[in-house]
Amino acid sequence: MRLQDRQGSTTLTGDVQARVRAELSFRVSGRVIERLVDVGAHVNEGDVLARLDPTEQQADLDAAIAKVAGAETEVRVTSATFTRQKTLIAQGFTTRSSYEQAQEALRTAEASLDAAKAEVGTAKDNLSFTELRAKANGVITARNIEVGQVAQAAQSAFTLAEDGARDAVFDVYESIFFGQPESSAITLTLVSDPAVKAQGRAREVSPTIDPKTATVRVKIAIDNPPAAMTLGSAVTGTVRWRPKNRIVLPWSAMTADGTAPAVWVVDSASNTVSLKPIVVDDYETGIIVIKSGLQPGDRVVTDGGKLLSPGQAVTFDREGGA
Repeated sequence: MRLQDRQGSTTLTGDVQARVRAELSFRVSGRVIERLVDVGAHVNEGDVLARLDPTEQQADLDAAIAKVAGAETEVRVTSATFTRQKTLIAQGFTTRSSYEQAQEALRTAEASLDAAKAEVGTAKDNLSFTELRAKANGVITARNIEVGQVAQAAQSAFTLAEDGARDAVFDVYESIFFGQPESSAITLTLVSDPAVKAQGRAREVSPTIDPKTATVRVKIAIDNPPAAMTLGSAVTGTVRWRPKNRIVLPWSAMTADGTAPAVWVVDSASNTVSLKPIVVDDYETGIIVIKSGLQPGDRVVTDGGKLLSPGQAVTFDREGGA
């Protein structure tokens, strides 16, 4: 036997997802009166996605505008009073107390006007919040509202997958991280059309293991994703491992020593056989790859092992097989 360079690979299946996903929600509560998009629709930044009944917000705005009008009237009255008191005090026909009272009344009226104007701004904002707009270009991937439903503020209404960078997302078993990849590049292939390929690199590895599936979520950044790799497309990701020097045997050579895998090894001096436990690195079609237990130069029985017993003498064929 001799060592051979063995290069393995691992292929897993995942799907294409947007790098950035946003949960879109109304900033005020109300009854949904119109829904303009559905799952799968492509939207542009600023597009209206849904509307709430604006009756309450419109009433608040009207009340705020009326309050501004009243505050403006109060400012005019107090301003005229202050101007009169200012003239009188300059002529000595009023008291300092009356002058200061008029001045304080004007300042209070002006502050009330500023507060009323701020309420108008808030009411206008709340009225505009009855329209839910897209915050970026992208595709709607989830919808959680219906016409007639009462939507609460901050309740997710739509999920928006923003245009731009794409990731291939895989759920992998923790053991895969024990291997050493040949390079950081990962080959991605579209399941529906294997001719569509792309390269990617690991961008994010979840720090926790999913308790339900015992897997770790890995996100692979896709370099220049082909147009065919649309959101939700199933893809396979293949990583090649660094070559290792391993001894390779046919399946027929393997037997068992109790519960452990073993092979029959031939003593070169006496041509007798003995069982030797081995550690298998990988099982492949027709062959087993040995991790440890054998050394280059060992002679192993590759056929007829079931008929052997420890210490039995064997002969070799012309090619050196037992």
